[in-house]
Amino acid sequence: MTPFRRRAVLRRVKDITLSTTLSLALLNGSVLLQSCGNNRRDEEAERTETRFDRGVRTYITETQPGTFKITDEVPVSPDKAGAIVNYADGHRDTLSVAAAKRLVESDESTRSYLNNPGAYQNQPHHSGLSSALLWGGLGYMLGRSTAPQYRDDAQQYGAGVYANRGVYERSSQVRESVRSSRVVSTSRPSGGRGGFFGRGRSGGFSS
Repeated sequence: MTPFRRRAVLRRVKDITLSTTLSLALLNGSVLLQSCGNNRRDEEAERTETRFDRGVRTYITETQPGTFKITDEVPVSPDKAGAIVNYADGHRDTLSVAAAKRLVESDESTRSYLNNPGAYQNQPHHSGLSSALLWGGLGYMLGRSTAPQYRDDAQQYGAGVYANRGVYERSSQVRESVRSSRVVSTSRPSGGRGGFFGRGRSGGFSS
């Protein structure tokens, strides 16, 4: 091969290499910009937060093994909300809102309501601890719907978790106070955990 042709071939190889390098650089830059754009959109996405301006402390007694009844409900500030449970064997337990919420979310009899309250109608009544937590006044703070179309469910299942009719009627104002104090707001995330339950406020109760 003559020196002239050799130089021409080398020049062509260099041109191809340069063109490929530029193409890869532009492609990588495009992917990086797209990734940054997606991250920025995620960071700017609105976040919904639910909180309650008023809370309730629920007193529950195991009247017989596996059967729990609400014996009293008293209004408290949200950070003092929770449940005090007296068991048939004599021991007592305290539950924060966060702990009660985990119990309700893990029990099959109440988890189905949280996943789809509209399909819960005419389901059999359960007498376990999770049902007492969900259908008492504390239930609103655990995720029970406050929408008007589910009021009948609250009456149908709620009356059954109280020790007697007198306790049910006496605590009606407490339940309504909690229900009506629900506030839903939207905000943009600024880092860290947010939301009423995300903060895990226990007010001295176990979590």
